[in-house]
Amino acid sequence: MRKQIEGSRGVAEAVALCRPEVTCAYPISPQTHIVEALSSLVKSGELAPCEYVNVESEFAAMSVAIGASAAGARAYTATASQGLLYMAEPLYNASGLGLPIVMTVANRAIGAPINIWNDHSDSMSQRDSGWIQLYAETNQEALDLHIQAFRIAEELSLPVMVCMDGFVLTHAVEQVDVPDQAQVDAFLPPYVPRQVLDPADPVSIGAMVGPDAFTEVRYLAHDKQMQALDLIPAVAADFGAAFGRDSGGLVRPYRCGDAETIVVALGSVLGTIKDTVDELRAGGMRIGALGLTSFRPFPLDAVRSVLGNARRVVVLERALAVGIGGIVSANVRMALSGISLHGYTVIAGLGGRPITKASLTRLFHDAAADELEPLTFLDLKRDLVERELQRTRTIRRSGPAAENLLRDLGTRTG
Repeated sequence: MRKQIEGSRGVAEAVALCRPEVTCAYPISPQTHIVEALSSLVKSGELAPCEYVNVESEFAAMSVAIGASAAGARAYTATASQGLLYMAEPLYNASGLGLPIVMTVANRAIGAPINIWNDHSDSMSQRDSGWIQLYAETNQEALDLHIQAFRIAEELSLPVMVCMDGFVLTHAVEQVDVPDQAQVDAFLPPYVPRQVLDPADPVSIGAMVGPDAFTEVRYLAHDKQMQALDLIPAVAADFGAAFGRDSGGLVRPYRCGDAETIVVALGSVLGTIKDTVDELRAGGMRIGALGLTSFRPFPLDAVRSVLGNARRVVVLERALAVGIGGIVSANVRMALSGISLHGYTVIAGLGGRPITKASLTRLFHDAAADELEPLTFLDLKRDLVERELQRTRTIRRSGPAAENLLRDLGTRTG
């Protein structure tokens, strides 16, 4: 059924079609509309049987999901930004215990200073927590990935994050195709847990493991992620056959066949990148784009296959590893080990700053001429930065940098 709805509502309807038995969440923008919609579906009886648990924190939300999943229920939650950081300890517990929880991360910047707008700082900070991470380019893909995520999680007994850009997708109203219950039931079988707490057959989970077996436990977690490299595209192919549209998978190349320059990115910015690529192609530039749907596990072979014949690669990142630069770039470089090409890391869109076609056009022209710095900050206001650096060099008690920048911009007084 084609519907003109908010991205959050589309995700909520997709999750409901997956028949979760326990949904738990603590509200935090821009994730709140998803769990509000699910709570309404539970209250009205449209989503049943399902227990909706109101909790007091994100730590509690993940803890409830862990308990529900360990007891044999299909469990779902959602969060964003500081909320994801607050649940970091149980996040590792969920993956370490091999529990197939599905969680939406409505990507949002991490403070301080406070910022509620979109970048990928939150999910990138948890990239090594043991969760599969899938990134949606559009609201349609966000909807589709949740349906696939439950199947991937339950076949591997491993938790899955579906990451969608906060506000850019969560609050955008657009047309999506929402499948019916029979279609989803045919694609996603009833949940049969691989491990479950049963009073008739008591076991301990998460017990102490010493040096004699801990490495092996972690290796098995890694091996599951490696299995996901085969399972994710297989599930995407099954999804395409069942629903009639291509969605999910590991990577999504766009006009890369003869490209000399390829831009790598995740999430909704790919739409703007593709539009820019089309315009530059019309002008004769041989440029393409590679969207990463799966960031964990990282698809080394698939990335190498697409990028190996390019002359240069530009990795556009919406998160910053302070002190080194790129996060995605480090993984891309690993994929391209032994291949000689020009590689550039571009930090863009932090804290919700718009990434425009005009800026991307200038950036890609500079890249094609190999005139980029290895680490570039797109649209950085250098004069603003230099004033603050000069201030800190001359005044010991120069005050909070963020407040100083806002005063220099004229957006704060006092």
